[in-house]
Order: sequence, then C-alpha cells, then structure tokens
Amino acid sequence: MLHDDRGLLQGTLELLILRGLSGGECHGYGIARWIEDATDDALRVEEGSLYPALRRLAAKGWVDSEWGISENNRRARFYRLTPRGRRGLRDKTDGWNRTVAIVAQALSAPTVSDRRVS
Repeated sequence: MLHDDRGLLQGTLELLILRGLSGGECHGYGIARWIEDATDDALRVEEGSLYPALRRLAAKGWVDSEWGISENNRRARFYRLTPRGRRGLRDKTDGWNRTVAIVAQALSAPTVSDRRVS
C-alpha cells in the first residue's frame, strides 16, 4: 500500500470495490487481488479494511452476498453489485473524476507567492 496515502485509499476503497465487482461476483480475496493487479501492486488492501468496506456497501444496499465454494474448494462469501450499487458506482466515478480535475487545476495554478503584488 502507499503508506503515505492511507486517507486516499480509505476514501476510495468503496469505489475500487464497486469497480472490481462491476465485472461479476467475486469473493473478498479475489477483490483484494483485483485491486492489487489493477494498480500494479501500488495498493494492497488488508482484510481489516476490505471487509468493513464490504459491510458498509451491503448496509447501503449496493452489494449483496451469498456463501459458495471458491476455486480452491473452500467456503467463501461471494459479493455482487445490486442495481443500486451500479448507480452508486456511476455516481462515485463521476465524483472521483470531478475531484481529480479540481485537484489537477489547483496543482497547476499559480502559488500564493506567485500571486503577490510587488
């Protein structure tokens, strides 16, 4: 994980989970692996962050789950997006894109010292 950006990860974890599940149902370990793979191992999600986020998403009605058997023949809870979750993914993606554009604008703006009048 990007150790200096824990707040960033915490604020975007639900978005990443929703995006990962947009391709179909998956168990928690698979979601964590997808995030690692999708970010070239820049982000690693620990169980202590992943499962509470999945519970928050379930409480919102954005994901539901059921028990099944994993590819390793182990019992696992499989998560999937609900229609409400698909709408949430769209809304969160739009919000993220707006945030990125705003921050990029601020980073390219003149600094306070550049704006001082002599």
